[in-house]
Amino acid sequence: MSVKVGLPPVARSNARLFVLGSLPGDASLAAQRYYAHPTNQFWRLLGSAIGEELQPLSYDERLKRLAECRIGLWDVIASAARRGSLDQAIREAVHNQIEHLLHDFPELRAIAFNGSTSAAIGRKLIGEPPPEVRLIDLPSSSAANTVPLAEKAAVWAVLSEFV
Repeated sequence: MSVKVGLPPVARSNARLFVLGSLPGDASLAAQRYYAHPTNQFWRLLGSAIGEELQPLSYDERLKRLAECRIGLWDVIASAARRGSLDQAIREAVHNQIEHLLHDFPELRAIAFNGSTSAAIGRKLIGEPPPEVRLIDLPSSSAANTVPLAEKAAVWAVLSEFV
């Protein structure tokens, strides 16, 4: 089983919201782009939440729009042994220091966890956040999560408060 190393965070210093995944899948790691797999619903869900069509944009344009909306991206896992792309296959995880987001981004108001693996790890790493920072658990944007897109989008809509 090979060790997979995640991507660096993408954010401006004025980020108000971070969306944290677990560890990028093989397609994203190969492309060196967050949520690169064509069946992953991340860009559609986040676009719906912020009222913009992100899916048709190029990756660089998507990141530019996120920066303008003060949204950052990262993952809770820095590296792990994993066969394939499923979170259930993650072994020997080394975590990112996501607790540093709380002081590195003074305008931060929310950290959203994309999926249950991200939420479980992220909440342990962060502990009790300061009162001005909200922790939000989101249904996974992965196509492996078979909840209908409309149901996922209804939960992801809460992110609009922080944009």
